[in-house]
Amino acid sequence: MNADFNLTKHHITVLLVDDQFLIGEVVRRMLAKEKDISFHYCQNPDKAIETACQVSPTVILQDLHMPSQEVGLALLHQFKTDPATLDVPLIILSTNETPLIKAETFSKGANDYIVKLPDRLEVIARIRYHSGAYINRLERNEAYSALLKSQNKLEVRNRFIREAFGRYISDEIVEEVLETPGGLRLGGEKRIVTILMADLRGFTSLSEAMSAEDVVDMLNIFLETMTEVILEHYGTINTFIGDAIMVVFGAPQKRNDDAMRAVTCALVMQKKMSDVNKQCLKKGYPQLKMGIGINTGEVVAGNIGSHKRLKYDFIGHNVNIAARIEAYSIGGQILISKKTLQACKQKLIIASQMQVVAKGIKKPILIYDIIGVNGDDGLSLVSNEKLFLMQMDKPFPVHLTIIDNENRAGSIVLQGTVLKLGPAATEIKASRNCRLLTNLSFSLIDTDKKMLTSEAYGKVTEIISKTPPVFRINFTFIPNEIELFFEKILKKRAESSI
Repeated sequence: MNADFNLTKHHITVLLVDDQFLIGEVVRRMLAKEKDISFHYCQNPDKAIETACQVSPTVILQDLHMPSQEVGLALLHQFKTDPATLDVPLIILSTNETPLIKAETFSKGANDYIVKLPDRLEVIARIRYHSGAYINRLERNEAYSALLKSQNKLEVRNRFIREAFGRYISDEIVEEVLETPGGLRLGGEKRIVTILMADLRGFTSLSEAMSAEDVVDMLNIFLETMTEVILEHYGTINTFIGDAIMVVFGAPQKRNDDAMRAVTCALVMQKKMSDVNKQCLKKGYPQLKMGIGINTGEVVAGNIGSHKRLKYDFIGHNVNIAARIEAYSIGGQILISKKTLQACKQKLIIASQMQVVAKGIKKPILIYDIIGVNGDDGLSLVSNEKLFLMQMDKPFPVHLTIIDNENRAGSIVLQGTVLKLGPAATEIKASRNCRLLTNLSFSLIDTDKKMLTSEAYGKVTEIISKTPPVFRINFTFIPNEIELFFEKILKKRAESSI
């Protein structure tokens, strides 16, 4: 009955069940002038429930003797046990005024008892009283059902938002967005944030030698591990671009330690690369190296797009600076801007600092190589200055090509020889000088003067000498054949020194 409730507000529907047609006509005339009351009559008790389902009464008037009292009590019991009518108020009509009979009808669920034939005003008053209470109850139930339905829809929506956005931002930030009125409106605001850019070194070249399934699997190992670390530090993952991640600290939720958490997160990310490479090793994948750049500054943050497709994004000069800083990093390194260092209040351990001129940035950028946090040995990284390099008895030649940070294409070719070699870096004497942090591709010439490959990459991390030009290159990507060649040379060199 409740499910089909669709009445005009305060409209009363009366169903009279009485085997005497005369009574039916009398009651009909009593109610005829009441515009808010609809009257329905059923003379056959066997069709009473069916009629009730058709007219949806707000009150039922029922004769007790139809033609016997047993029939009337049986019908009363049926009304009060049938799901369609059990809640509808029921008024018994009877000529019997015996208290025992009245008590029995009430025990079976009757709501009221009227002795035939009552006064017209009394009948209308009792009908209005019981119908009003029933209609109010139905309206409350309907409103409550609508509320429950709305709450269920809201919970489904919020669950979806938590599951979808929870993959990008922490649960705490998701809750704040859900509780913020208009949280998904178009528009933005200026705010101070710390941007973290992370990128795998040499991943594009590495992936070209692997199957698509293995590339995606290896990338997922990396992203799954990094995402967990980022969310633990309350970072907002703005986007994945292939093997690169852009993370923002300070939006949509701002905290007092945004910059410090960003650097701490970066340190943990670098340390977690050992876990990533253990998983890669088990599956026969090559080891991965990640570079990270961090910058702090004002950006425009907000929902960008259309009402059909939105993205919470960050725009501004400081986003570009973070990307430029990251481009200068090598595998295992964290480079940060001066603004980030200042925001961390000198709590960081700095391995080195340098000033660079980045493409598209008018002023030189002062960047710092971070290897830890003061007083926290658990976050310490091995300094790049402690890389092992072995002196070569017989230096061998390399061809070097300078790579533009933006286009990766190179036109300046240098000739060089390998003076020292290690598993992660090399010291090279070249035909001309290179600036610090220059990106290079190099092809290795073996002892038989045969080119092994041109798909090796590195970055100049130290100028040893300007005359003659000698500098150290940290590898950002080495293919397997060069790795094996290096291992062979290092092994032979180690054996000869015993």
